[in-house]
Amino acid sequence: MLSDLDLDLRFSRLGIVGRNGSGKSTLARVLAGLVAPSSGKATLDGVDMYADRRAAIRDVGILFQNPDHQIIFPTVLEEVAFGLTQLGRSKRQAERDALDTLAAFHKSDWADVSVATLSQGQKHLVCLMAIVAMAPKTLVLDEPFAGLDIPTKAQLRRYLHLFSGAVIHISHDPQDLKGCETVLWLDKGRIEKVGTGPDVISDYLTEMTRLGDDDDISDLPR
Repeated sequence: MLSDLDLDLRFSRLGIVGRNGSGKSTLARVLAGLVAPSSGKATLDGVDMYADRRAAIRDVGILFQNPDHQIIFPTVLEEVAFGLTQLGRSKRQAERDALDTLAAFHKSDWADVSVATLSQGQKHLVCLMAIVAMAPKTLVLDEPFAGLDIPTKAQLRRYLHLFSGAVIHISHDPQDLKGCETVLWLDKGRIEKVGTGPDVISDYLTEMTRLGDDDDISDLPR
């Protein structure tokens, strides 16, 4: 649950960090227009994405933690082409543009591959290609590296550089947010701190270390 958020930011790479349950995923969904704030207004590039669904589809892409919650179609080409048809392109044009995207990622041989046969990291890449094909202005990453091993994370980071728009990267792991010039630290649904990446991450790590020396894991709900 989010509360008392009042913020106006301009960025090209924004990191959002916080413990599990701090409201990071809720904020991602609000920014992408998937849920509406109960009060106030959330805008991205000056647009209320929840109120303007056409703009949300056109301007914002979101990559979820679990790609199985995002993938709909059985083959890679169908999955990458689907978003393009949502933008109004014909099926034939969407497939041509999807093939161009696969070629840009050097994955032309993936076109007819069954998504069900792919690894978790490969499914994440399919979702990323589907989003990049739609060329949104902003990409929201909601813990996409969770559960992935170090080499797969490194490979996905390289592919992310093929996206030229703004990025909002949400993670509980500050290592994932290297390169973010601005970082927002959420705690219990509120803004704990916002500022330059190294400054906020340093304070976040200090607090997480302090909490690690505590024993709140023993506290039962009342």
